[in-house]
Amino acid sequence: MTIVETRAETRAITGGVDTHADVHVAAALDSVGGLLGVEEFPVSPAGYARLLGWLGGFGTVCLVGIEGTGSYGAGLARHVAAAGIRVVEVDRSDRQDRRRQGKSDPLDAVSAARAAQSGRARGAPKGRDGAVEAIRALMVAKRSAVGERTRTINQARALILTGPDDLRARFTRHTPAALVAGIASLRPRPGDVPGYAVRVALRELGRRAVFLDGQLERLDELIVPLVTARAPGLLALYGIGPNTAALLLIAAGDHPGRLRSEAAWAHLCAAAPIPASSGKVTRHRLNPGGDRQANHALWRIVFTRMGSDAATRAYVERRTKEGKSKAEIIRCLKRYVARQVYPHLRPDAG
Repeated sequence: MTIVETRAETRAITGGVDTHADVHVAAALDSVGGLLGVEEFPVSPAGYARLLGWLGGFGTVCLVGIEGTGSYGAGLARHVAAAGIRVVEVDRSDRQDRRRQGKSDPLDAVSAARAAQSGRARGAPKGRDGAVEAIRALMVAKRSAVGERTRTINQARALILTGPDDLRARFTRHTPAALVAGIASLRPRPGDVPGYAVRVALRELGRRAVFLDGQLERLDELIVPLVTARAPGLLALYGIGPNTAALLLIAAGDHPGRLRSEAAWAHLCAAAPIPASSGKVTRHRLNPGGDRQANHALWRIVFTRMGSDAATRAYVERRTKEGKSKAEIIRCLKRYVARQVYPHLRPDAG
C-alpha cells in the first residue's frame, strides 16, 4: 500500500447532499474544507450505496449533511445512519448567498457540506423508523378527513340556506351530528327539478360525512393505543388528549434526544420569547419560526386550562392585575406548558 493510499484512507471526509425526488447531488470536502468532488446519484437503495461508496473513496466519511431529511432525503438519511455515520439536518442555503453565488444543485450540495463541517448545521434528523412515524402517517389521514368533513358540512349548510323553505325550516338549527344524520336519510322524490336536485345533493353530502365519521373512528382506534404506549405520562397531564399528544410527539420525532434542552424544544414549538429590543425600547416577542402544529397543540392545552383548571385561572387573574395582556399571558403559559411536556416526550418517560 502506498503512502498516498494510506493518507486517503485516514483523511476525514464531510459529505453534503442536495436531495430531490429522482436524483441526489452529493459533494465531498476534506478536513480543511477543500472540495474533492461533486457527483449525482439516483434515488434508490442502490443509489444510496453508490453515494456512500463514492464518499468513502476519498477517505473516512465522518459526517454527512443532508437537506430535506423529512421529505426527499428521508430514505438516504436512514441509509447513512444505518451505516454508522453521523447525519445532520441542513436547512436550505441562505438567500443572500444564493443572490451572490447563484443557485444550482452542485452549489447547494457544497453549501450543505460546509454547513455540516462548520457546525452551523448540527441538528440530528427526527428519524422516521419508529412509533412516532406510524402516528404521523395516521395523523396525515386524520387531518385530511377532518378538513373534508368540515367542508362537507359547510357545503350542506350553504345548500340548505338557499334551498327550498321546508328544508331550511327543518335543518337550519341542527347541530353538525344531527344535520349529517338528517340529510343522509333524505329520500328525494322526482318532481320539482331544483328541489329534487338540492335534496339529492344534500343526501350525498350527508353520506360522505357519515363515511368520513367512520374513517375518523377507525383512525382513532389505531392512533390512541400508539400514543398511549409511546407517552403515557404526556396523556396524564391536564388538558392533553390523544390528538394533542400526537402533534407534540410528531414535532419531537422518533429520536427526541436530538433536542438538547427544554429551551430548544420551546424554540421548536415557536413558544420561546426572543429579544426584540432597539434603542430605548426593551421588549421580547415570540419566535416566529418552529413547528406550527406543535405551537397550535400548546395553544389548545393553554386554552383548555384557562377555561377549567383552577391553578391556571388563578395565574391568569394575577397576571391580569399586574397589567399583562391576554396575549402576553398566553405566551407565558405556552412556554410553561412546553417546559412541562418536555420530560414526557422520551419513550422511557413514565
